[in-house]
Amino acid sequence: MITCKNLSFSYDEEQDPAIDDVSFTIEKGSFVAVIGHNGSGKSTLARLINALYLPSQGDVLVAGMNTKDPDKLLSIRKTAGMVFQNPDNQLVATIVEEDIAFGPENLGIPREEIGERIEKVLSIVGMEEYRHRPPHMLSGGQKQRIAIAGILAMEPEIIIFDESTSMLDPSGRKEVLETIKTLHEKGITIVLITHFMEEVLQAERVLVMEQGKLVLDNTPAEIFTHMELLKSYDLKVPEIIELAMELKKAGRDIEFPVFTEEDLVRQLCP
Repeated sequence: MITCKNLSFSYDEEQDPAIDDVSFTIEKGSFVAVIGHNGSGKSTLARLINALYLPSQGDVLVAGMNTKDPDKLLSIRKTAGMVFQNPDNQLVATIVEEDIAFGPENLGIPREEIGERIEKVLSIVGMEEYRHRPPHMLSGGQKQRIAIAGILAMEPEIIIFDESTSMLDPSGRKEVLETIKTLHEKGITIVLITHFMEEVLQAERVLVMEQGKLVLDNTPAEIFTHMELLKSYDLKVPEIIELAMELKKAGRDIEFPVFTEEDLVRQLCP
């Protein structure tokens, strides 16, 4: 679904590349998290996948379409939707349903079909009762769900979330993460750029970026066994995993993965 081949990108030829010879493939229907400290290249990578940036070297293929092909840009952005950090930057209308209709209208979708899509996507994100509300009256989590609905109305096969929960409170982050999980269950390919390690545990696969390079690529269970390495990249390990590792070092019989308090309690008190 997404293939990066020897991908490099520089903002300035005199500076080190923001993305440095990165190669990977993301399969259709998968849920992949991308992590790394600030400046590691993860948001740049998201914009390269969405064709907002073009490679300095190498290639990005989205559903077989090369982002360097100007004739494919509209199709690529229709295939790979993107939800940004600040939902206010993606909301363009004064009424929720008008905001959701904006993308499909620009794609030339018939008005009757747009109405059907609005109903469908509002149901998916759990915001049916807010259809006629002004977006500025909603909470941060609700705004982000409307931004997601606007992307969904264009029927993408891939959605890239570029730190889409970073500006939300814990309640809003929970709302959006539940929506992301629902979308994945419906077969949409998810690429989640995040610095919240608890969100990473929901993914099937984790890519770790460091100074523009892809340094780790594995399941969350395997990635988080490399605690000291992750810390050397200025990344935190989820507290529950760190506690489980310390208990194992102290001689307790702990089997991994341990992603929740319930997982740990079940093993300590069988």
